[in-house]
Amino acid sequence: MTSNAIEKNVLVAPLNWGLGHATRCIPIIKGLEASGYTPILASDGQALALLKKEFPHLRALELPSYEIEYAKEGSDFKWKMLKNMPTMIDAILEEKKIVKKWVKEFNLIGIISDNRLGVFSKKVHCVFITHQFNVLTGTTTWITSKLHQHIIKKYDECWVPDFEDEPNLTGKLGHLNSTYSHIKYIGPLSRFEKKVTPKKFDLMIILSGPEPQRSILENILKEHIHEFNGKIVFIYGKMEARQKKTQVDQVTYYNYMTSTELEQTFNESEIVLCRSGYTSVMDLVKLEKKAFFYSNSRTIRARIFGQKTKTKWLFPLCKAGEF
Repeated sequence: MTSNAIEKNVLVAPLNWGLGHATRCIPIIKGLEASGYTPILASDGQALALLKKEFPHLRALELPSYEIEYAKEGSDFKWKMLKNMPTMIDAILEEKKIVKKWVKEFNLIGIISDNRLGVFSKKVHCVFITHQFNVLTGTTTWITSKLHQHIIKKYDECWVPDFEDEPNLTGKLGHLNSTYSHIKYIGPLSRFEKKVTPKKFDLMIILSGPEPQRSILENILKEHIHEFNGKIVFIYGKMEARQKKTQVDQVTYYNYMTSTELEQTFNESEIVLCRSGYTSVMDLVKLEKKAFFYSNSRTIRARIFGQKTKTKWLFPLCKAGEF
């Protein structure tokens, strides 16, 4: 994108699939502003709500929803996505029409799409952000990867929030055997900074991701949270009109936190329990935090909550690793 352009409006459009795509765009939006560009925000649902709270001074536009939902059971994930496919295709086609109009209406000089497949125009410089060249879907990996790579090729640049060489965070997800000149590895993105602060919480729980899995996990954790011996801060990950704080015994509940509040709370917490989304991985690496990751289709013993029983399994969690 040319820095000497008279008009410097750049559309930044993250996918509304949990909050990760939106939050990893925050440092990009700040970087654009610092370089003299005017970001215009575009998304839907909670992703758009989050960006509005983070950047109330910027124009925010609404795009059609892909209506992405997880299945209740991990084994049904593919069928749920296939069922949603017609809705997603309609939304992609509609956002193509909308973006075509916005390019002219707002004198856009550039577009940055974080996994929104219809946010593209041949008339301006277009960037696609992804950490997945290889979309791992089991026996269908070859076709989902080829389709995704085909879409990426039409953009002028593809930004990968990772390191190109080893060690890196994405492995085969974000690296191809072939090389393409328009792929740029920009390093992991995080809106947070590591700070030296006194520890206030023994455990920080932060929920994210599409429904119904977010709510399912919320209910399971709330049922057994009293078993943990220590102070807990529990953030639901719900972008609502007002922030709500509730204290129940040793647990402090929040419906959501701003980036500034989250950064402080991460630094004040000894251990983090969160979804194993890639944005969370980048944040935790930046903050150098110990973490338990959870997934929707696996289980681990609930020893993090002090459970001593050898046979009882409490949570649909997966310990993907510790930093």
